[in-house]
Amino acid sequence: MTKRRVSADPTIIEPGSPGYPGSLRIGAGCGHFSHIWVMGDAEILKGPLLALLCSTRCPGRAIVQAYDVARALRDAGVPVISGFHTPMEKECLDLLLRGSQPVVVCPARSIQNMRVPGPWKTPLAEGRLLVLSPFEARHRRATAELAAQRNRVVTAIAHSILLVYAAPSSTTERLSLELLKQGKPVYLLDGESNSKLLAAGALVRTVETIGMLKQG
Repeated sequence: MTKRRVSADPTIIEPGSPGYPGSLRIGAGCGHFSHIWVMGDAEILKGPLLALLCSTRCPGRAIVQAYDVARALRDAGVPVISGFHTPMEKECLDLLLRGSQPVVVCPARSIQNMRVPGPWKTPLAEGRLLVLSPFEARHRRATAELAAQRNRVVTAIAHSILLVYAAPSSTTERLSLELLKQGKPVYLLDGESNSKLLAAGALVRTVETIGMLKQG
């Protein structure tokens, strides 16, 4: 099947537009954004998306698992959304972009006048990569505060969340606990990595069963 080629120029989607994610209209704890900016094929937002999150620092075992999980998600064709900001998230993006499944990248900054990285250009043009940001042009650099807001947007849009690794007492853990209270499905790769999340209702998925996440 021939893929539809799309423009990489940012376009605005307003809350009243059919293409604006309904989960952002109702807030979902991520605040109110008057617009979102997108580059790529916004039709990707109509399908179920799995949010991928990983703490900045993670142990060696989690690093090995991250590579295996990214390959498994790619091979199973699971559509993924993430900020792809932490070191392991970036590594996962590199592997995912080698596949054919949809990927949504959400930078913690404005994408207006953003220089598109070389590896993104082909998947953007082919319509399998979408770059999304709720931040106005004045937010030219990523900050910790913007990253926190961005992760709330990512998890609001996603139908479920996969934690490559959530360090105890980290912002990733705190956000995940909030999401579990809201009834959002949160998956761990290792039940022993975060007992607090497991006790709160997070479910365990292995690399072998990662393809099950395609349908939530």
